[in-house]
Amino acid sequence: MTASQTKPRPGLPGGTYLVVGLARSGQAAARLLAGRGEEVLGCDSGAPEAAAGLRDAGVEVHLDTDGVSLLERARCLVKSPGVPQEAEVVVGARRRGIAVLGELELSWRLLPNRIVAVTGTNGKTTVTELLGHLWRVAGEPVGVAGNVGTPLASLVGEAPPEATVVCECSSFQLEDSEAFAPECAVLLNISPDHLDRHRTLDDYRQAKLRVFANQDDGDIAIYNPGAVRPDELAGGGRRVAFCKGGTGHGPRRSGPAGPGPFACDATLADGAIWWGEERLIETGELTLLGEHNAENATAAAAAAAAMGIGAEHIREALRTFRGLPHRLEPVARIDEVLYVNDSKATNVEAAAAALRSFDGGVRAILGGSLKGAGFFESLAEPAARHCVACYLIGDAADRLELDLRRAAAAGVELRRCDGLAEAVRTAAADAGPGEVVLLAPACASFDAYRDYEERGEHFRALVRELEA
Repeated sequence: MTASQTKPRPGLPGGTYLVVGLARSGQAAARLLAGRGEEVLGCDSGAPEAAAGLRDAGVEVHLDTDGVSLLERARCLVKSPGVPQEAEVVVGARRRGIAVLGELELSWRLLPNRIVAVTGTNGKTTVTELLGHLWRVAGEPVGVAGNVGTPLASLVGEAPPEATVVCECSSFQLEDSEAFAPECAVLLNISPDHLDRHRTLDDYRQAKLRVFANQDDGDIAIYNPGAVRPDELAGGGRRVAFCKGGTGHGPRRSGPAGPGPFACDATLADGAIWWGEERLIETGELTLLGEHNAENATAAAAAAAAMGIGAEHIREALRTFRGLPHRLEPVARIDEVLYVNDSKATNVEAAAAALRSFDGGVRAILGGSLKGAGFFESLAEPAARHCVACYLIGDAADRLELDLRRAAAAGVELRRCDGLAEAVRTAAADAGPGEVVLLAPACASFDAYRDYEERGEHFRALVRELEA
């Protein structure tokens, strides 16, 4: 596979940089700029772990402050993804005419590598890591960045110029983008999420669609016609559609594909993943659990094939990729009961997909903190079909109990539990051979945990106690 030339990047503003938000992405951006010899101020309204250590890298660090008083010294504000547009320091910077860049935009401008950007409400981390695996199986140099622990800024100067960089892009990052134009952009799906930040579904949708906005005719736009119409994709990238079909497949399209079930370039149909008319792999050969992960694999296959990875490498990579922690992760099988950790299922659609991954006999642990939407009616149907019981925890328990009434009427037991530990113990005591105890919260974790990873690790530990 021959790497294409990357497009020219815009330059950076001169002068002093103010990095706002010093969690992982902000720290990486501050270190990057300081390493280039720039004058860098860093601020955070709290005191994130390791932020103080930036002083050793030459960053002037200010903690427990909103940063507004530092604007008079700044010529460019670099905004971490977690900092909202409405933050006083961001509003103040724009009012003063100070340039505002997101960490994604900053990093992209300094990277000479071609970029594959992956976004979507669900599945983007899995697809990002799967694409990295695809490139490695093909023997191609690759770097992977995203929410799994590697900010894009940390690859600047570290990734070989010939490497392709696969980057997971959140709506928070994309809403800050200006010129960002990946050589390949992948949009998996869109469903309500982060409405506490974006306020409306349309605002959230528009943030996601920005991944395509600046592409030109040398770029590739991978999209799901079940989520967006081709005419919604701004930019000039070549449209490549992936979709789930029914009983056949269609010819590969070189232009925009229509929304019909067999009009896509890559298709999940007939128990297989197709690229055009080529049957790449049987879905039974995938190690990933769930129909939704077969769709994720189809999207990854489309991106890899469109970027020049050979079919034999795609086939081998899909067959050997084993998934990620906290995403339908089998933890243990105890007394013929399977325990599965899907702590990353932090919204209703992800939790519903997790439930549908099993034929039945699911004892689902649901609940946590609400994320702005706070409604779970669409979880009732898959719960009624696949669950024998649901164990409700956290701040969302009241709402879940109300919205799952149809599932309860269908015979699904709803049990209130005082936290994850009680839910695991109760579900384990209730479960019989052939059943599944599944953590798929449909909620964020912030009422009880630092993040979904800490929640998933606690679930693992609780299951290990059952084995003892």
